[in-house]
Amino acid sequence: MHVADAHVEPYRLRLSGRYAVLEVSCPLPGVLRLRHSPVSSEVGFLHPELPGKRSWSVIAEGGQALTVERDGDRVRVEAEGVSLEVDVESGTWRFRDARGRELARCVDVSGEVQAAYPMSRQRARLALRAPEGERYLGFGEKVGPLDKRGMHFTFWNTDVVPHHPDTDPLYQSIPFFVGLREGVAWGFFLDESWRSEVDVALAHASRVAWESWGPELDCYLFAGPGVADVVRRYAALTGRPPLPPLWSLGAQQSRWGYENADDIRGVIQGYRQRGLPLDCVYLDIDYMDGYKVWTWDGARYPDPAGLVREAAAQGVRLVPIIDPALKLEPGWSVYEEAKARDYLVRYDRGGVLVGEVWPRPAVFPDLTRPEVQRWWGGLHRDFVALGMAGFWNDMNEPSCFAVQPDVGILTLTSERSEGVGKVEGNTLPYDARHGDKRHLEVHNVYALGMVKGAFEALRELRTEARPFLLTRAGFAGIQRYSAVWTGDNSSHWTQLETSLPMLMGLGLAAVAFTGVDIPGFIGRANGELLVRWMQTGTFYPLMRNHAGKGTSPQEPWRYGEPYLSLARAALERRYRLLPTLYTLMHEASETGIAPLRPLLMEAPGDAEAAGAFDQFLFGRDLLVAPVVRPGQTKRLAYLPAGAWLEWPGLERTGAVREGGQHVIADGPLDTVPVWLRAGGAVALTRPALHTTDANWKHLEWHVHAAPQVHGQLYEDAGDGYGESRLTVLRGGVTGGVLRLERSETGALPRVRTEETLRVYGLEFVKHVTGARAHRFENGVLELRVSADWTRLDVTP
Repeated sequence: MHVADAHVEPYRLRLSGRYAVLEVSCPLPGVLRLRHSPVSSEVGFLHPELPGKRSWSVIAEGGQALTVERDGDRVRVEAEGVSLEVDVESGTWRFRDARGRELARCVDVSGEVQAAYPMSRQRARLALRAPEGERYLGFGEKVGPLDKRGMHFTFWNTDVVPHHPDTDPLYQSIPFFVGLREGVAWGFFLDESWRSEVDVALAHASRVAWESWGPELDCYLFAGPGVADVVRRYAALTGRPPLPPLWSLGAQQSRWGYENADDIRGVIQGYRQRGLPLDCVYLDIDYMDGYKVWTWDGARYPDPAGLVREAAAQGVRLVPIIDPALKLEPGWSVYEEAKARDYLVRYDRGGVLVGEVWPRPAVFPDLTRPEVQRWWGGLHRDFVALGMAGFWNDMNEPSCFAVQPDVGILTLTSERSEGVGKVEGNTLPYDARHGDKRHLEVHNVYALGMVKGAFEALRELRTEARPFLLTRAGFAGIQRYSAVWTGDNSSHWTQLETSLPMLMGLGLAAVAFTGVDIPGFIGRANGELLVRWMQTGTFYPLMRNHAGKGTSPQEPWRYGEPYLSLARAALERRYRLLPTLYTLMHEASETGIAPLRPLLMEAPGDAEAAGAFDQFLFGRDLLVAPVVRPGQTKRLAYLPAGAWLEWPGLERTGAVREGGQHVIADGPLDTVPVWLRAGGAVALTRPALHTTDANWKHLEWHVHAAPQVHGQLYEDAGDGYGESRLTVLRGGVTGGVLRLERSETGALPRVRTEETLRVYGLEFVKHVTGARAHRFENGVLELRVSADWTRLDVTP
């Protein structure tokens, strides 16, 4: 693109040539938006002006002022915290941070349009320089290790049954990554809902090449310098996840195969009789009448409201599955209303598109349109009135097993066109019509519209409760509305291992509330795999046991002993951990930083940390290296810089290990290797059969003494929007004396009168002030303190 004209406004710069346009703006400090239109003159009507563009993902409004200067063949743009240098001959650019460090360099932009019927073929391409040694993290729900360099991905939400460790694409499309070079991070987000692909230095080792099947490349660049800084800025742009209700962080049980209300009662009784914690049971598609969503099979579920009450008496919530496909059944009110209001997806010819999912024949509400989203949200009303606690959105890629052919129409050459255009995967054809848009453009955001409609309706229908939604498909911004699980995995050890980088990749895109079907949706797990997956899943934000129809039952007791007892221990560990998990979810709601984090988030310049894809940080202070391979009772783990206290299973403590090295951790079947960072303070509670509220009646602080100590705890009613309390611990060891100070904000009344502190890492204890009682044994200082304590001093 040879720049022929520069149009400068206070908050936007437009550079244009004969064919192409580049617009630059700064929506947030440290973030630049670059809207490339390489074929503007061919696809637009007002070139060089660009048409208005609706973003499905970006919620940030307003902009930062720009400073623009031209110096020969360069145009320099400066905004708060970032700058851009554009080459006027090629239209390529260099992105720098406030210190002048080059973070990213565009080396090529191009595009093409080929006229075709019924849709023109469009491509827009952008290539970024990939310096040697630069790592590329994220890309959402993608396979592979943490560093995706040397891989190729397609962004096209796809129903895959089953998926494997190298399957691509999957159910979610989040075209966002974090680049990391010499300890300095930056980010790139392609805000295009069209089908797209990225080659991450695979075809060309020195390039990251993006291709969108639309006419533009709407890019956002994020400055760091830390990985967490990039994620915070991305979350500020696309939205932060809401704090979920506490019960949704408890143990969840599901199965496609619970066929009636007695099965639901039975699984709840099975948990309770064996003393297993449980907070939620899902209802799969068998509750529906003929697979018609929003209906009940009266023979299988004669009294849904009564079933809700029975479950609630056991401390259990019910969550039904909701699929978007509607059965084409004349006389059924939901179908008739959608048809009458013109809310259905259409063929290119114009008639209502007919396909097959679980209902046959099936039609599809056009959930990309705001008016349809509002209508869809209103359909939740009766289920909310019954007491359903949340909703599980499935098959929303959208999945379609087959499309009934249309006869097509005559073309310019008097030949009849194909009745259905290209179909990629089990979904709708590229040329299907969603209002004034084609499926090729909005396929990836179909699920986003579905959960948006549901979330906004639930906020209105049940104002006192926080919505809980779980979705399989999604796009950038999905974190604003829903938890995400990774779809139809298999009961294989490789899928347990690869679940960790996949969830960390989602977390880097601010998708904080994530999980994986335990111990696999398809196949047959043995007792060892169940236990190891539950030990790992203890730290998934969403902990759900789920299986497919036709597979062996896999509730924890199905495997006998010792596996039942070990599964119970994993569930009890989960409930002990809830104060910390709830606090981390609150942190995510304020920052976008997920609980499950790669080591690189805290050790960005550590090459060994980049390869540690099968271990993770839980928050900042817990390092977890679960055993994810069969038959192993030890595993190699990497500890980044710092001092780390062995704390296997959050129970007994062991030696303090210096970081910056690999260690061999003991991991017999009853153990999950965990370490507590020096300076970390983690809150635990007692196990329970189900959650009640997040105003903890029993609380233990576990502190690893160091020169600086920090910890925090968020508490509230566990649901709703009432009062809260944030407690912060600060202090450290100075001159041999440990001092801890506690402060709090918020008006939530305190329900406990006493707390326990266990302090590790002290060699001697002579005197303690500020505690009701203390004892020092085997290197552990245990303190009993009043719940409103403010200061503790420990002298050697």
